[in-house]
Amino acid sequence: MLIDILAAAGGEAAPQNQFGFLEAMEQGGVIAWTIFGVLVIMSVGSFYILITKLLEQNKIMSQYKAVRSQFWRANSLSEGASKLDKNSAWRQLVDDGLAAEAQHHKLTDQLEAHDWLHGSLARSEASINAKLTGGLSFLATVGATAPFVGLLGTVIGIYRALINIGLAGSASIDKVAGPVGEALIMTAIGLLVAVPAVLAYNWLQSRNKRIAELLSGFSTDLLANMTSRGTIKPTVVTKTTTTQPAGKTAATTPVSGSKPGTIPAGATATTTTTAPKV
Repeated sequence: MLIDILAAAGGEAAPQNQFGFLEAMEQGGVIAWTIFGVLVIMSVGSFYILITKLLEQNKIMSQYKAVRSQFWRANSLSEGASKLDKNSAWRQLVDDGLAAEAQHHKLTDQLEAHDWLHGSLARSEASINAKLTGGLSFLATVGATAPFVGLLGTVIGIYRALINIGLAGSASIDKVAGPVGEALIMTAIGLLVAVPAVLAYNWLQSRNKRIAELLSGFSTDLLANMTSRGTIKPTVVTKTTTTQPAGKTAATTPVSGSKPGTIPAGATATTTTTAPKV
């Protein structure tokens, strides 16, 4: 008798799970799949903007190294600009500054000439910052609206559960599990889309602020260099270490703007130039 019961139990098919993700979405119908598709588009767009903007920011930061190491060592701004990448933000500032300098000679008032140079560099700087912030509004929109889009699916799922309860006349688990499961899934997806978008927005904004500071400092140095006819350049700290035999007088290598000096025989001078770090 026991053997027959075990055999009958083994022959029965195992119960299937009717409350999975796909099952819950199928019960939600077109509305559930539409809301899910909108959230997927928001998520894909957010990660696309995050990756592209991060690559753009890293490119600008790496190009700044050439500004520190090569640009200000050139004899003129035109020569220094030729050492920068043609499509870089730093090259754009230099080219716009040189174009403004070529035009400001037509102004008779020296104060107006200075304002013209300053305004031209400010416009160029503003255009670069505007390009860097492009797309961040989408991240802010996703972070603000994705939870509410998921909440819409939640409301619809709860509404369908209440309808099933009313039609069945009882709150049995098989009548409400599907719609309630769909509602919870939509809430979770909305949060999973919104949280990365908010984190990406804040991170990219902080990096843009750092780049804006570097652009503002570089623009100020360009303005000072152009208005002083090339005599004013960013401060370069030079450290000199001299080793020589006993009894000899120490000698130092000249820095920018000083007359060449003479290093005694047997003396070795080492000059190290440092610039502000990014």
